[in-house]
Amino acid sequence: MLNSWKIYILAIGSFLVGTSEFVIAGILDVVASDVGVTVAAAGQLITVYSLSYAIGTPILIAFTAKMERRKLMLAALALFILGNLVTISTTGFAMLVGARIILAIGTGVFMVVALTVAAKIAQPGKQGSAIATVLLGFNLALILGVPLGRVIAGSYDWKIIFTGIGVLSLIAMFVLLLAIPKFEGETPIPIREQLSIFKTPRISVALSIGFFWILGYTIIYTYISPFLITITGMSDRMVSIGLFAFGIASLLGSQVGGYGADKWGIPRTMIGGLLLHSGIILLITAFSHSVMFVMPLLMFWAFFAWSTGPVQQVYLIGMAPEASGIILSLNTSILQLGMAVGAVIGGMAVENISLQSVGWIGAIGVAIGLIPALVTFSMRSRSINGEQKLAKDNKLEF
Repeated sequence: MLNSWKIYILAIGSFLVGTSEFVIAGILDVVASDVGVTVAAAGQLITVYSLSYAIGTPILIAFTAKMERRKLMLAALALFILGNLVTISTTGFAMLVGARIILAIGTGVFMVVALTVAAKIAQPGKQGSAIATVLLGFNLALILGVPLGRVIAGSYDWKIIFTGIGVLSLIAMFVLLLAIPKFEGETPIPIREQLSIFKTPRISVALSIGFFWILGYTIIYTYISPFLITITGMSDRMVSIGLFAFGIASLLGSQVGGYGADKWGIPRTMIGGLLLHSGIILLITAFSHSVMFVMPLLMFWAFFAWSTGPVQQVYLIGMAPEASGIILSLNTSILQLGMAVGAVIGGMAVENISLQSVGWIGAIGVAIGLIPALVTFSMRSRSINGEQKLAKDNKLEF
Protein backbone atom coordinates (compact mmCIF):
# COMPACT_ATOMS: atom_id res chain seq x y z
CA MET A 1 0.00 0.00 0.00
CA LEU A 2 2.90 2.29 0.84
CA ASN A 3 4.36 2.24 -2.69
CA SER A 4 1.12 1.85 -4.66
CA TRP A 5 0.96 5.58 -5.50
CA LYS A 6 4.45 5.34 -7.02
CA ILE A 7 3.25 2.53 -9.28
CA TYR A 8 0.32 4.69 -10.36
CA ILE A 9 2.78 7.46 -11.30
CA LEU A 10 4.58 4.94 -13.51
CA ALA A 11 1.18 4.01 -14.99
CA ILE A 12 0.52 7.69 -15.81
CA GLY A 13 3.90 7.80 -17.55
CA SER A 14 2.99 4.70 -19.56
CA PHE A 15 -0.32 6.34 -20.50
CA LEU A 16 1.51 9.37 -21.89
CA VAL A 17 4.03 7.38 -23.94
CA GLY A 18 1.27 5.00 -25.08
CA THR A 19 -0.85 7.90 -26.31
CA SER A 20 2.03 9.15 -28.46
CA GLU A 21 2.16 5.73 -30.14
CA PHE A 22 -1.53 5.05 -30.70
CA VAL A 23 -2.93 8.53 -31.36
CA ILE A 24 -1.36 8.85 -34.81
CA ALA A 25 -3.77 6.25 -36.27
CA GLY A 26 -6.74 8.27 -35.00
CA ILE A 27 -5.59 11.50 -36.65
CA LEU A 28 -3.82 10.10 -39.73
CA ASP A 29 -5.97 11.95 -42.27
CA VAL A 30 -5.51 15.27 -40.43
CA VAL A 31 -1.72 14.85 -40.24
CA ALA A 32 -1.52 13.82 -43.93
CA SER A 33 -3.43 16.93 -44.98
CA ASP A 34 -1.32 19.23 -42.81
CA VAL A 35 2.10 17.99 -43.98
CA GLY A 36 0.99 17.63 -47.60
CA VAL A 37 1.29 13.88 -48.17
CA THR A 38 -1.19 11.13 -49.06
CA VAL A 39 -2.90 9.10 -46.34
CA ALA A 40 -0.92 6.05 -47.52
CA ALA A 41 2.36 7.92 -47.08
CA ALA A 42 1.32 9.21 -43.65
CA GLY A 43 0.60 5.62 -42.65
CA GLN A 44 4.32 4.91 -42.92
CA LEU A 45 4.80 7.03 -39.78
CA ILE A 46 3.52 3.93 -37.97
CA THR A 47 5.98 1.74 -39.91
CA VAL A 48 8.93 3.93 -38.93
CA TYR A 49 7.79 4.08 -35.31
CA SER A 50 7.31 0.32 -35.00
CA LEU A 51 10.64 -0.53 -36.64
CA SER A 52 12.48 1.92 -34.40
CA TYR A 53 10.75 0.48 -31.33
CA ALA A 54 11.37 -3.14 -32.33
CA ILE A 55 15.03 -2.76 -33.28
CA GLY A 56 16.15 0.15 -31.09
CA THR A 57 14.67 -0.87 -27.73
CA PRO A 58 16.39 -4.26 -27.19
CA ILE A 59 19.72 -2.85 -28.40
CA LEU A 60 19.55 0.17 -26.06
CA ILE A 61 18.35 -1.96 -23.15
CA ALA A 62 21.32 -4.30 -23.68
CA PHE A 63 23.81 -1.41 -23.88
CA THR A 64 22.42 0.37 -20.80
CA ALA A 65 21.89 -2.75 -18.66
CA LYS A 66 24.39 -1.63 -16.01
CA MET A 67 22.98 1.93 -15.81
CA GLU A 68 21.10 2.90 -12.65
CA ARG A 69 17.39 2.27 -13.35
CA ARG A 70 15.89 5.62 -12.29
CA LYS A 71 18.50 7.53 -14.27
CA LEU A 72 17.80 5.41 -17.36
CA MET A 73 14.04 5.87 -17.02
CA LEU A 74 14.41 9.65 -16.70
CA ALA A 75 16.80 9.72 -19.67
CA ALA A 76 14.24 7.79 -21.75
CA LEU A 77 11.51 10.24 -20.70
CA ALA A 78 13.77 13.18 -21.60
CA LEU A 79 14.28 11.64 -25.06
CA PHE A 80 10.52 11.19 -25.31
CA ILE A 81 9.94 14.88 -24.46
CA LEU A 82 12.47 15.81 -27.15
CA GLY A 83 10.46 13.73 -29.63
CA ASN A 84 7.31 15.66 -28.77
CA LEU A 85 9.19 18.95 -29.14
CA VAL A 86 10.40 17.95 -32.62
CA THR A 87 6.84 16.88 -33.50
CA ILE A 88 5.29 20.25 -32.65
CA SER A 89 8.18 22.07 -34.39
CA THR A 90 7.92 20.00 -37.57
CA THR A 91 7.89 21.83 -40.89
CA GLY A 92 7.56 18.80 -43.14
CA PHE A 93 7.10 15.06 -43.43
CA ALA A 94 10.80 14.17 -43.14
CA MET A 95 11.09 16.02 -39.82
CA LEU A 96 7.97 14.24 -38.57
CA VAL A 97 9.53 10.87 -39.47
CA GLY A 98 12.56 11.80 -37.36
CA ALA A 99 10.30 12.76 -34.47
CA ARG A 100 8.54 9.38 -34.61
CA ILE A 101 11.91 7.57 -34.41
CA ILE A 102 12.88 9.56 -31.30
CA LEU A 103 9.46 8.97 -29.69
CA ALA A 104 9.61 5.23 -30.41
CA ILE A 105 13.02 4.71 -28.81
CA GLY A 106 12.11 6.85 -25.79
CA THR A 107 8.83 4.97 -25.34
CA GLY A 108 10.38 1.51 -25.70
CA VAL A 109 13.13 2.08 -23.16
CA PHE A 110 10.78 3.84 -20.72
CA MET A 111 8.24 0.99 -20.79
CA VAL A 112 10.85 -1.75 -20.22
CA VAL A 113 12.42 0.10 -17.28
CA ALA A 114 9.07 1.22 -15.81
CA LEU A 115 7.86 -2.40 -15.70
CA THR A 116 11.12 -3.49 -14.06
CA VAL A 117 10.96 -0.70 -11.46
CA ALA A 118 7.27 -1.39 -10.74
CA ALA A 119 8.10 -5.01 -9.90
CA LYS A 120 10.94 -3.90 -7.60
CA ILE A 121 8.95 -1.35 -5.57
CA ALA A 122 5.87 -3.59 -5.27
CA GLN A 123 5.14 -5.45 -2.05
CA PRO A 124 6.18 -9.14 -1.95
CA GLY A 125 3.71 -11.22 -3.91
CA LYS A 126 2.24 -8.13 -5.64
CA GLN A 127 4.72 -7.88 -8.52
CA GLY A 128 2.21 -9.17 -11.06
CA SER A 129 -0.40 -6.63 -10.02
CA ALA A 130 2.18 -3.84 -10.20
CA ILE A 131 3.15 -4.78 -13.75
CA ALA A 132 -0.53 -5.07 -14.73
CA THR A 133 -1.18 -1.56 -13.37
CA VAL A 134 1.62 -0.05 -15.47
CA LEU A 135 0.36 -1.91 -18.55
CA LEU A 136 -3.16 -0.69 -17.80
CA GLY A 137 -1.88 2.87 -18.22
CA PHE A 138 -0.50 1.92 -21.64
CA ASN A 139 -3.81 0.27 -22.61
CA LEU A 140 -5.82 3.27 -21.43
CA ALA A 141 -3.98 5.28 -24.09
CA LEU A 142 -5.93 3.27 -26.66
CA ILE A 143 -9.22 3.75 -24.81
CA LEU A 144 -8.95 7.43 -23.88
CA GLY A 145 -5.92 8.87 -25.65
CA VAL A 146 -6.90 8.02 -29.24
CA PRO A 147 -10.54 9.30 -29.20
CA LEU A 148 -9.52 12.36 -27.17
CA GLY A 149 -6.79 13.05 -29.72
CA ARG A 150 -9.36 12.79 -32.52
CA VAL A 151 -11.61 15.34 -30.77
CA ILE A 152 -8.69 17.76 -30.27
CA ALA A 153 -7.46 17.33 -33.87
CA GLY A 154 -11.00 17.94 -35.15
CA SER A 155 -11.41 21.16 -33.18
CA TYR A 156 -7.87 22.55 -32.96
CA ASP A 157 -4.38 21.99 -34.39
CA TRP A 158 -3.29 18.33 -34.05
CA LYS A 159 0.07 19.48 -32.69
CA ILE A 160 -1.68 20.58 -29.49
CA ILE A 161 -1.96 16.87 -28.63
CA PHE A 162 1.81 16.45 -28.59
CA THR A 163 2.27 19.79 -26.82
CA GLY A 164 0.05 18.52 -24.01
CA ILE A 165 1.82 15.15 -23.89
CA GLY A 166 5.19 16.89 -23.75
CA VAL A 167 4.20 19.26 -20.92
CA LEU A 168 2.61 16.47 -18.86
CA SER A 169 5.66 14.26 -19.45
CA LEU A 170 7.93 17.02 -18.16
CA ILE A 171 5.84 17.23 -14.98
CA ALA A 172 5.88 13.42 -14.69
CA MET A 173 9.66 13.47 -15.06
CA PHE A 174 10.12 15.71 -12.02
CA VAL A 175 7.60 13.68 -9.98
CA LEU A 176 9.42 10.45 -10.84
CA LEU A 177 12.74 12.04 -9.89
CA LEU A 178 11.37 12.79 -6.42
CA ALA A 179 9.24 9.66 -5.93
CA ILE A 180 11.19 6.75 -7.40
CA PRO A 181 14.23 5.44 -5.48
CA LYS A 182 17.48 4.49 -7.15
CA PHE A 183 17.97 0.91 -8.33
CA GLU A 184 21.18 -0.67 -9.50
CA GLY A 185 21.49 -1.88 -13.08
CA GLU A 186 21.32 -5.53 -14.08
CA THR A 187 23.68 -8.07 -15.58
CA PRO A 188 23.58 -7.44 -19.33
CA ILE A 189 22.23 -10.21 -21.54
CA PRO A 190 23.90 -10.07 -24.99
CA ILE A 191 21.58 -9.73 -27.99
CA ARG A 192 23.03 -12.97 -29.42
CA GLU A 193 22.03 -14.84 -26.26
CA GLN A 194 18.53 -13.34 -26.39
CA LEU A 195 18.10 -14.39 -30.03
CA SER A 196 19.26 -17.94 -29.27
CA ILE A 197 15.75 -18.64 -28.01
CA PHE A 198 14.66 -18.81 -31.67
CA LYS A 199 16.60 -22.09 -31.94
CA THR A 200 13.66 -23.81 -30.21
CA PRO A 201 11.24 -24.53 -33.11
CA ARG A 202 8.08 -24.53 -31.02
CA ILE A 203 8.90 -21.10 -29.55
CA SER A 204 9.79 -19.66 -32.97
CA VAL A 205 6.49 -20.87 -34.43
CA ALA A 206 4.54 -19.56 -31.42
CA LEU A 207 6.16 -16.12 -31.70
CA SER A 208 5.08 -15.90 -35.35
CA ILE A 209 1.40 -16.10 -34.28
CA GLY A 210 1.68 -12.61 -32.80
CA PHE A 211 3.39 -11.32 -35.94
CA PHE A 212 0.50 -12.28 -38.23
CA TRP A 213 -2.20 -11.37 -35.72
CA ILE A 214 -0.90 -7.81 -35.31
CA LEU A 215 0.01 -7.52 -39.01
CA GLY A 216 -3.58 -8.14 -40.12
CA TYR A 217 -4.90 -5.89 -37.37
CA THR A 218 -2.55 -3.03 -38.31
CA ILE A 219 -3.32 -3.20 -42.04
CA ILE A 220 -6.82 -1.90 -41.34
CA TYR A 221 -6.34 -0.07 -38.00
CA THR A 222 -3.65 2.22 -39.46
CA TYR A 223 -6.26 3.64 -41.84
CA ILE A 224 -9.29 3.32 -39.57
CA SER A 225 -10.11 7.06 -39.41
CA PRO A 226 -10.05 7.70 -43.19
CA PHE A 227 -11.87 4.35 -43.64
CA LEU A 228 -14.71 5.37 -41.31
CA ILE A 229 -14.96 8.89 -42.74
CA THR A 230 -14.56 8.14 -46.46
CA ILE A 231 -16.07 4.67 -46.82
CA THR A 232 -18.58 4.45 -43.94
CA GLY A 233 -19.49 8.14 -44.05
CA MET A 234 -19.09 8.87 -40.34
CA SER A 235 -18.73 12.40 -39.02
CA ASP A 236 -15.68 13.42 -36.93
CA ARG A 237 -17.84 13.14 -33.81
CA MET A 238 -19.00 9.63 -34.73
CA VAL A 239 -15.41 8.55 -35.42
CA SER A 240 -14.40 9.76 -31.94
CA ILE A 241 -17.29 7.81 -30.38
CA GLY A 242 -16.38 4.75 -32.46
CA LEU A 243 -12.73 4.91 -31.37
CA PHE A 244 -13.75 5.29 -27.72
CA ALA A 245 -16.04 2.24 -27.98
CA PHE A 246 -13.20 0.40 -29.73
CA GLY A 247 -10.86 1.14 -26.82
CA ILE A 248 -13.36 -0.02 -24.18
CA ALA A 249 -13.99 -3.25 -26.10
CA SER A 250 -10.23 -3.90 -26.45
CA LEU A 251 -9.79 -3.66 -22.67
CA LEU A 252 -12.70 -6.06 -22.07
CA GLY A 253 -11.35 -8.44 -24.71
CA SER A 254 -7.94 -8.46 -23.04
CA GLN A 255 -9.51 -9.37 -19.70
CA VAL A 256 -11.70 -12.11 -21.20
CA GLY A 257 -8.72 -13.50 -23.15
CA GLY A 258 -6.77 -13.97 -19.91
CA TYR A 259 -9.81 -15.59 -18.27
CA GLY A 260 -10.39 -17.80 -21.31
CA ALA A 261 -6.82 -19.12 -21.25
CA ASP A 262 -7.50 -20.48 -17.74
CA LYS A 263 -11.12 -21.50 -18.25
CA TRP A 264 -11.24 -22.93 -21.79
CA GLY A 265 -7.56 -23.61 -22.43
CA ILE A 266 -4.99 -21.78 -24.52
CA PRO A 267 -5.55 -23.58 -27.88
CA ARG A 268 -9.32 -23.14 -27.91
CA THR A 269 -9.19 -19.50 -26.78
CA MET A 270 -6.46 -18.48 -29.22
CA ILE A 271 -7.80 -20.28 -32.30
CA GLY A 272 -11.34 -19.10 -31.57
CA GLY A 273 -10.12 -15.53 -31.12
CA LEU A 274 -8.16 -15.56 -34.40
CA LEU A 275 -11.10 -17.03 -36.35
CA LEU A 276 -13.56 -14.46 -35.01
CA HIS A 277 -11.03 -11.63 -35.42
CA SER A 278 -10.55 -12.45 -39.10
CA GLY A 279 -14.26 -13.04 -39.73
CA ILE A 280 -15.35 -9.75 -38.14
CA ILE A 281 -12.88 -7.73 -40.24
CA LEU A 282 -14.45 -9.34 -43.32
CA LEU A 283 -17.91 -8.32 -42.05
CA ILE A 284 -16.71 -4.74 -41.48
CA THR A 285 -15.53 -4.68 -45.10
CA ALA A 286 -18.75 -6.23 -46.40
CA PHE A 287 -20.98 -3.75 -44.52
CA SER A 288 -18.52 -0.85 -44.67
CA HIS A 289 -21.08 1.61 -46.06
CA SER A 290 -23.49 1.15 -43.14
CA VAL A 291 -22.85 3.02 -39.88
CA MET A 292 -25.51 0.88 -38.20
CA PHE A 293 -23.52 -2.30 -38.88
CA VAL A 294 -19.98 -0.94 -38.66
CA MET A 295 -20.29 0.63 -35.20
CA PRO A 296 -21.10 -2.60 -33.27
CA LEU A 297 -18.71 -4.57 -35.50
CA LEU A 298 -15.89 -2.21 -34.46
CA MET A 299 -16.47 -3.23 -30.85
CA PHE A 300 -16.55 -6.94 -31.67
CA TRP A 301 -13.37 -6.52 -33.71
CA ALA A 302 -11.53 -4.84 -30.82
CA PHE A 303 -12.82 -7.42 -28.34
CA PHE A 304 -11.64 -10.49 -30.23
CA ALA A 305 -8.46 -8.86 -31.57
CA TRP A 306 -7.14 -7.98 -28.12
CA SER A 307 -8.29 -11.23 -26.52
CA THR A 308 -5.31 -12.88 -28.23
CA GLY A 309 -2.61 -10.79 -26.49
CA PRO A 310 -2.78 -12.21 -22.94
CA VAL A 311 -3.31 -15.76 -24.23
CA GLN A 312 -0.15 -15.46 -26.33
CA GLN A 313 1.84 -14.15 -23.36
CA VAL A 314 0.68 -16.93 -21.04
CA TYR A 315 1.52 -19.53 -23.70
CA LEU A 316 5.01 -18.12 -24.32
CA ILE A 317 5.85 -17.88 -20.60
CA GLY A 318 4.68 -21.46 -20.11
CA MET A 319 7.12 -22.67 -22.77
CA ALA A 320 10.15 -20.90 -21.25
CA PRO A 321 9.41 -19.86 -17.65
CA GLU A 322 13.13 -19.54 -16.87
CA ALA A 323 13.53 -16.97 -19.70
CA SER A 324 10.18 -15.18 -19.41
CA GLY A 325 11.73 -11.71 -19.53
CA ILE A 326 13.64 -12.42 -22.72
CA ILE A 327 10.76 -14.17 -24.48
CA LEU A 328 8.27 -11.38 -23.65
CA SER A 329 10.79 -8.76 -24.80
CA LEU A 330 11.23 -10.62 -28.09
CA ASN A 331 7.46 -10.95 -28.41
CA THR A 332 7.10 -7.16 -28.05
CA SER A 333 9.72 -6.59 -30.75
CA ILE A 334 8.00 -9.06 -33.08
CA LEU A 335 4.64 -7.36 -32.50
CA GLN A 336 6.20 -4.01 -33.40
CA LEU A 337 7.72 -5.55 -36.55
CA GLY A 338 4.28 -6.91 -37.42
CA MET A 339 2.85 -3.41 -37.04
CA ALA A 340 5.57 -2.01 -39.30
CA VAL A 341 4.93 -4.56 -42.05
CA GLY A 342 1.15 -4.17 -41.65
CA ALA A 343 1.36 -0.40 -42.12
CA VAL A 344 3.48 -0.90 -45.27
CA ILE A 345 1.05 -3.45 -46.74
CA GLY A 346 -1.90 -1.24 -45.84
CA GLY A 347 -0.25 1.76 -47.50
CA MET A 348 0.41 -0.24 -50.68
CA ALA A 349 -3.21 -1.42 -50.71
CA VAL A 350 -4.59 2.12 -50.29
CA GLU A 351 -2.23 3.46 -52.98
CA ASN A 352 -2.65 0.69 -55.56
CA ILE A 353 -6.06 -0.90 -54.91
CA SER A 354 -8.48 1.07 -52.70
CA LEU A 355 -9.00 2.26 -49.14
CA GLN A 356 -11.69 -0.38 -48.67
CA SER A 357 -9.29 -3.17 -49.64
CA VAL A 358 -7.40 -2.89 -46.33
CA GLY A 359 -10.32 -4.78 -44.77
CA TRP A 360 -10.14 -8.05 -46.66
CA ILE A 361 -6.33 -7.94 -46.86
CA GLY A 362 -6.17 -7.44 -43.08
CA ALA A 363 -8.55 -10.38 -42.57
CA ILE A 364 -6.24 -12.60 -44.64
CA GLY A 365 -3.26 -11.49 -42.54
CA VAL A 366 -5.00 -12.50 -39.31
CA ALA A 367 -6.18 -15.80 -40.83
CA ILE A 368 -2.59 -16.71 -41.76
CA GLY A 369 -1.84 -16.58 -38.02
CA LEU A 370 -4.00 -19.70 -37.66
CA ILE A 371 -1.35 -21.77 -39.47
CA PRO A 372 1.48 -21.33 -36.91
CA ALA A 373 -1.13 -21.60 -34.12
CA LEU A 374 -2.25 -25.03 -35.32
CA VAL A 375 1.36 -26.11 -35.91
CA THR A 376 2.61 -25.07 -32.46
CA PHE A 377 -0.38 -26.64 -30.68
CA SER A 378 0.23 -29.85 -32.60
CA MET A 379 3.89 -29.77 -31.46
CA ARG A 380 2.70 -29.07 -27.91
CA SER A 381 0.32 -32.03 -28.00
CA ARG A 382 3.06 -34.38 -29.23
CA SER A 383 5.43 -33.09 -26.54
CA ILE A 384 2.85 -33.67 -23.78
CA ASN A 385 2.03 -37.16 -25.08
CA GLY A 386 5.75 -37.99 -25.26
CA GLU A 387 6.30 -36.83 -21.66
CA GLN A 388 3.30 -38.84 -20.45
CA LYS A 389 4.52 -41.97 -22.28
CA LEU A 390 8.02 -41.54 -20.80
CA ALA A 391 6.60 -41.11 -17.30
CA LYS A 392 4.43 -44.21 -17.76
CA ASP A 393 7.39 -46.28 -19.01
CA ASN A 394 9.55 -45.14 -16.07
CA LYS A 395 6.74 -46.05 -13.66
CA LEU A 396 6.44 -49.53 -15.17
CA GLU A 397 10.22 -50.07 -14.93
CA PHE A 398 10.14 -49.04 -11.29
